[in-house]
Amino acid sequence: MSLKTGVRALGTELEDGSHARRRRSVGVTTRLGGWLRQPGALLAGPPMLLLALGFLGPLLLVAAFSLIPPKTFDLSGAWTTQNYVDIVTESYWISFAWSFALATLTVVLLLGICYPLAYAMTKVFGRAANLLTLLLVIPLFVSENIRLFGWVLTLVKGGVLPGTAELWFGLDLSGLLYTVPAIVLGLVYVYLPFMLFPMVLGLSMVPDRLREAAVDLGANRWQLFREIELPLAMPGILIGCLLTFILALGSLAESKIMGGQAIVMIADDIESAFTFAQNWPKGAALSVLLILLAGGLVFAVLGKLDLDKILGRG
Repeated sequence: MSLKTGVRALGTELEDGSHARRRRSVGVTTRLGGWLRQPGALLAGPPMLLLALGFLGPLLLVAAFSLIPPKTFDLSGAWTTQNYVDIVTESYWISFAWSFALATLTVVLLLGICYPLAYAMTKVFGRAANLLTLLLVIPLFVSENIRLFGWVLTLVKGGVLPGTAELWFGLDLSGLLYTVPAIVLGLVYVYLPFMLFPMVLGLSMVPDRLREAAVDLGANRWQLFREIELPLAMPGILIGCLLTFILALGSLAESKIMGGQAIVMIADDIESAFTFAQNWPKGAALSVLLILLAGGLVFAVLGKLDLDKILGRG
C-alpha cells in the first residue's frame, strides 16, 4: 500500500468514526428529548427540581460557610481553610471518636436485639405480629425528647428504678443517669424501629418453601441461617444498619438528655458552634467533615459488598 493510499484510508476511517459519534450523540439527544416530553417526566420535573435545590442548596451553603474566616458571616470575602486547621489542631477528634464509637455500638446492639424479634414477627407470631408492630409504631407519634425524658424520670436519682431498688432491695442505683451506658440506652431505644422494620422486610423475603426444602435435604438450624435466611434477608439488614448508623452518628438529644456532661458528641460541638459561640464557619466545617467521614465510610462498606449478589441479581 502506497503512502497516499494509506493516508486516504486513515482519513476515511476517521470520517466514519466522526459520523458514528455524531449519530450516537443525536440518538442520545433524541431519546432524552422523547423521555422529557413524556407526561410523567413533565409532571415530575418541577418537584424533582425543587427537591434537588432543597437538598443540594443547604449543603452547598454549609460548604461555602466552612471556607470563610472564623466568626464572620460574609460569603463575599476571601476564602480560607483556617476552620479546618483549627479543627485538626484542637481536640475535636475526641468528639468524632465518641460519635463513631457509640454509633457502631448502637448498630451492633440493635443487630442482636432486632434479629430475633424480626424473625419472630415474620415466622412465629402470626397475626399477633400486627399488634406488636402497632405497639412499636405508636411511640413514634410522640416526640423523641418526651420519650427520652420518660427515661430520665425512670433512671434519675430517686426515680422509678433507683427508688424502687432502694426501697425493696436496699440497692443504690442513683448513678444510672448521665453516663455513657445511659446514652447508649437512649440511642438503642430511639433507633430500634429504624433497624427492626427493614429487617422484618428482609426476613419476609425468605420463602417458607425454600426453608422447608432445605430442612428436608438435611440442613441444620445453623446451615439454614447461614445459607438461606441471612443472604436473602441481607438487603433489609444492610438498610437497617446504614440507616441506624447515620442517624446515631448525628444524634444530639440522646447525649444531652441522657448523658448530661458525661461526653460531648460531634453534634453537640456543631450546635455549640452555631449557637453559643456564634462561629458559623467552624460549625459548617465540622458539619462538612462529619458528612464526608460518614459518606466515605458508608461508600467504603458498600464497595466491599457485592450488592448484585446480595440483592439476588448475580
